[in-house]
Amino acid sequence: MNENDRSITGFTMLAHGIFHTYELSIPIFIVVWLDAFDVSAFVLGIVVSIGYGLIGVGAIPSGVLSDAYGSRRLIVASVIGMAGGFFLLALAPNVVVLAAAVIVWGAAASVYHPAGLSLISRGANQRGTVFAYHGVGGNVGTAFGPLLTALLLLVLDWRAVVALLTVPAIGVVALGSLIEFDEDAAVSTTDGGTAPTTLESVVSDSKLLFSTGFLLTFLTIMIYGIYYRGLLTFLPDMIGDLPQFGAYAALGQAVEPAQYIYTGILTIGIVGQYAGGRVTDHVRTEYAFFGTLLALGILAFVFIPSSGWGLAPFLLVCVGLGFFLYATAPIYQVAIAEYAAADVHGLSYGYAYLGMFGFGAGGAALAGSLLTYASETALLATLGVLAFVGAGIVLSLLTVVSDSG
Repeated sequence: MNENDRSITGFTMLAHGIFHTYELSIPIFIVVWLDAFDVSAFVLGIVVSIGYGLIGVGAIPSGVLSDAYGSRRLIVASVIGMAGGFFLLALAPNVVVLAAAVIVWGAAASVYHPAGLSLISRGANQRGTVFAYHGVGGNVGTAFGPLLTALLLLVLDWRAVVALLTVPAIGVVALGSLIEFDEDAAVSTTDGGTAPTTLESVVSDSKLLFSTGFLLTFLTIMIYGIYYRGLLTFLPDMIGDLPQFGAYAALGQAVEPAQYIYTGILTIGIVGQYAGGRVTDHVRTEYAFFGTLLALGILAFVFIPSSGWGLAPFLLVCVGLGFFLYATAPIYQVAIAEYAAADVHGLSYGYAYLGMFGFGAGGAALAGSLLTYASETALLATLGVLAFVGAGIVLSLLTVVSDSG
């Protein structure tokens, strides 16, 4: 990589890591908030769904803004906004202010992915390599952000931990102001400029984009997003409710084994994401997509029963969940590129994030409702059925491709 690529890589890796640190530390705090604010899982599920949903709802306008105003300033603004939302969380006296803080965080977080991916696509000459490192940065935040949160909760009040999580954002903002790079290095010498984006052009491109193949891919991504959010939002709480993983006292503090199992699942996701990306180089994308969704369906159904089979089988199921949950992400990203025309790839990823994070955020509300009014078994069975439905849509996608070929 040249110097410009390295600068963009470092900048986006840090910002991407912070995004996922915040995103996946929230489920750790949910366990605490249930008691601190004396609310049900249903209420917190709704609150979290709104914040997560904004990430998807804001994806398309964020992409338009990055084209109009550049990516650097949007990424810096996104990081500042995410940190501000978390700082407001630390001050929240009740669930209403908590909801407002989550909304601030979600609105700011919605800006990152369109701006970050746009920066890489326009500014990096070795785009594939930079995208790979960008993913690694996100996975590090995914795994170690929640782990750091769990460790800090051993010795500090949850409000202090939330406040401390704003500190890394200050470092990223400072670096973002100091690192020099050309945002348009990969296109400035070959492109004659971009036509202004209008509502009419977005509507026209959207009609072009939603062919049968992309529509089925979008529906599958939306189902995967519901599964992803529905599983992860209350996963530490569900594991903690299992008899063998209840809290115990150590060094004068309450230790939650469930939090460490949860962070272990996310850590396994690093391997899953790498494997998912590599498998598409050797296996047809639809087959890989079908396989991961089928595995996720099976794992959802055996998750609760496996806790009675012994510690080793249960942990093996957890490893499988972490692996296949994150292996699916790079597979669907490849599928998007294959089913979208080249001139609307940017818009296609905007819609993908709308499905993944926007519609997918409903998984948190679904989980909260089923945990409040039914049971963990009902939730996991519902998620398992959704995964099987997604796998069925992928099979129908194969049929469509065969017929069109």
